[in-house]
Amino acid sequence: MSSLLEKTDNFVSELFENELPNSCIYHNYDHTKRVFKSTKEIIDNTNLSDEDKEVLLLTALLHDTGYSKSSDNHEEHSVEIAKDFLYQQNVSQEIIDKVSKQIMATKMEHQPTDLMEEIIRDADASHFAKDYYGETSELLRREFKLNSVKDLTTSEWLKANIDLFQNKHHYYTDYAISKWKPKKEENLHKMIEEQARIKKEKKKEKEKLKNILKEESPEKGIQTLFRVTLRNHLKLSDIADTKANILLSVNAIIMSLALSNLIPKLDNPSNQYLIYPTLVFLIFTIASIVLSVLATRPNVTSGEFTRKEIKEKKVNLLFFGNFHKMPLNEYKWAMTELMGDKDYIYDTMIKDLYFLGKVLHKKYKILRITYTVFMIGIVTSVISFVLAFNTLQ
Repeated sequence: MSSLLEKTDNFVSELFENELPNSCIYHNYDHTKRVFKSTKEIIDNTNLSDEDKEVLLLTALLHDTGYSKSSDNHEEHSVEIAKDFLYQQNVSQEIIDKVSKQIMATKMEHQPTDLMEEIIRDADASHFAKDYYGETSELLRREFKLNSVKDLTTSEWLKANIDLFQNKHHYYTDYAISKWKPKKEENLHKMIEEQARIKKEKKKEKEKLKNILKEESPEKGIQTLFRVTLRNHLKLSDIADTKANILLSVNAIIMSLALSNLIPKLDNPSNQYLIYPTLVFLIFTIASIVLSVLATRPNVTSGEFTRKEIKEKKVNLLFFGNFHKMPLNEYKWAMTELMGDKDYIYDTMIKDLYFLGKVLHKKYKILRITYTVFMIGIVTSVISFVLAFNTLQ
């Protein structure tokens, strides 16, 4: 190693030791020495002038010194540091310019324009073809995270590296292609196998989790809750309607008998004492019939809704009274919106149960009043007839 290379090596070592941030766990002196070694390996097997060889070795040592200032635009910082150092070593401007050009060629997006740029690019990526690639790659991932460049999971980083190997990187020099490319392909194959293994494990985990959730999920219990509650509500509604129909039928029969048997007799002056008891009897009978009808009478609804109401989740699409006047396409759209929103489905079912409960409350309240009126009516009518007969005697 020439004296200039030794001085450069010592300068880089001291610079990294004193000024390199602790977060640079990949781009450090160890990486620099690996690139230096790989550069020397290529140029020893390539026909180059001594000057060009020295330029490349100087570049290998200085190309990442910019990380001591910032990880952003580190190539430009490396060029500044290299120029200052080489100028102090009385290196010719021609050599300084060549080294600066080679440092800028290490940018990932740069396409090499000559053999020297191809050599430094291959040397900088020589670890792609090493047995320790996995370890160095993990160091780079952690460095990116520490410096807030990017934060990728192991799986995401593996995917990015596979894409890099397959689509973005390739070796340029004959030596790298013949000596390093096969090992790079081997590392790529290992990464693909690892990715397949991770995907398989994730799939197993998802299936396991799915089975666990299926066993422990409250969904089935919630569905049973709604189903049983709705069935009970409907049974209670049927019972209420049946009770109302019984009262309606009984009072209709009573009224028919009264109209056919009792009313005609009131024309006879001798039966005048029956007028008031009969009137009381008919009033309570008619009241019971009216209340029975009110208990079973359906409400008239608009049967329409707007898209805004659907978006705001204000419409209960499970009740026909809210949509019976809507076009089929609008109702299908609304149901699609409902089925695509789990929370909306539960909200609608809750509303349906709530308002069904309100209807049941109204029915049973009227039924209670009806039975009370019917009972009072029967008792009052009997008492009226008894009093009327006693008055006659």
